[in-house]
Amino acid sequence: MKNRPAILVVDDDAALADTLREFLSLEGYHVEVAQSGAEALAIQAANPNIALAMVDLIMPLMDGLTLTVDLRRHDPDIAVVIMTGYGTIETAIEAIKKGAEDYITKPFDYEAVRKKLARLMEVMELRERVAQLEGHLERHACFESIIAVSPSMERLLERARLAASTEASVLIVGETGTGKEMLARAIHQASPRARMPFVAVNSGALPRELVESELFGFRRGAFTGAYADAPGIFSAASGGTVFLDEIGEMPKEVQVKLLRVLQEGELRPVGSTKSLHVDVRVISATNRALNDLRTTFLREDLYYRIATVVLQVPPLRARPEDILVLSQHFAARLARRYGREISLSRNAIELLLAYSFPGNVRELESLIESASAVSADDPQIVTDKDLKPVLSGEMSEPAAAMNHPVSMDQMERLTIQQALRMADGNRTKAASLLGISRDTLYRKLRQYQR
Repeated sequence: MKNRPAILVVDDDAALADTLREFLSLEGYHVEVAQSGAEALAIQAANPNIALAMVDLIMPLMDGLTLTVDLRRHDPDIAVVIMTGYGTIETAIEAIKKGAEDYITKPFDYEAVRKKLARLMEVMELRERVAQLEGHLERHACFESIIAVSPSMERLLERARLAASTEASVLIVGETGTGKEMLARAIHQASPRARMPFVAVNSGALPRELVESELFGFRRGAFTGAYADAPGIFSAASGGTVFLDEIGEMPKEVQVKLLRVLQEGELRPVGSTKSLHVDVRVISATNRALNDLRTTFLREDLYYRIATVVLQVPPLRARPEDILVLSQHFAARLARRYGREISLSRNAIELLLAYSFPGNVRELESLIESASAVSADDPQIVTDKDLKPVLSGEMSEPAAAMNHPVSMDQMERLTIQQALRMADGNRTKAASLLGISRDTLYRKLRQYQR
């Protein structure tokens, strides 16, 4: 719950309010007292720990029902209890329609008040626990679309989860095809900004003369063809996240304006004399080396602004465990799309493990789809002969990126163990992650126990 739950008592009868304050203080609550609606709203604005308000129904200027609406407008989670000497059913129904949790009648039965407040506090604590649990599950679910079991990717995703809960600018570094935008989307979806826009822009794909107007907008008449005001990407994403891919390709003159957005939360559309406030989180990505990015392609002050958290995505050739699990995942997804069974042979997997993957995960997906699309076999087993015609990179020793040679059986066993660990021991979920049936997983586990 809020750090130290407090109760706000609102009653124009000063003597009664003081009596109630003394009683609630003895019960262990922190109590604030107001004698009018305006004073109550001011106290609420100054004290974010107020969890419950006890509001008199009949007060001058602003009555209790009106105040209930205003209190809940400022904090939808606040619980309101109406206090009234006119405890009719009609009043109670109207109070609850306005958002009150309950009502109590004057003169008070303090034992009833004690029990009622204790029950409300328990309910609010339970709601908060459920919200925290749902938030935890939602944040972790955001990363489930990223299929990986290698230790290096597990460490990366844990750092990404931690970064997601902050407002820090994130720089994602990795080769083309490693899934930088997918990681950026997962960070956004796991962040407090998840319900606001995520806008991705490729800095290298924008025409140089249009980068500034695309990012920051423009005013009518700012240049030829500017027939109406346009908000720009940052304004369109206000409250959410802007993903700047290939940040190193951004012109230096535009980098100055981006720096102002990050430092001051302000931008000035092209052709405007006024600055606009904008609230966005920036996640950037690059396939360039960090040192080159900092010293050659970006202003140094901008680099340090966008690189508060740096996430380096390892290339696929450096994590062979993921080659196996991703291959099976893509084959299983294609099988669902085409409505037929698709799997990879042992020699196909060995070929993939020996391949350098210059295009990384994107290339692996394309390879398997290319091999599957030219066949109507059901079941289809993709072999090394199906894959060789579409390979474009160099071959290397299988599992060369690992500390020591690993056999195919050892690789498969390691991948299954890591999938089970990711699934917290849930074999059905692990089988789904691996792209195999639960029966196949059980059969392989029995083999390893021999």
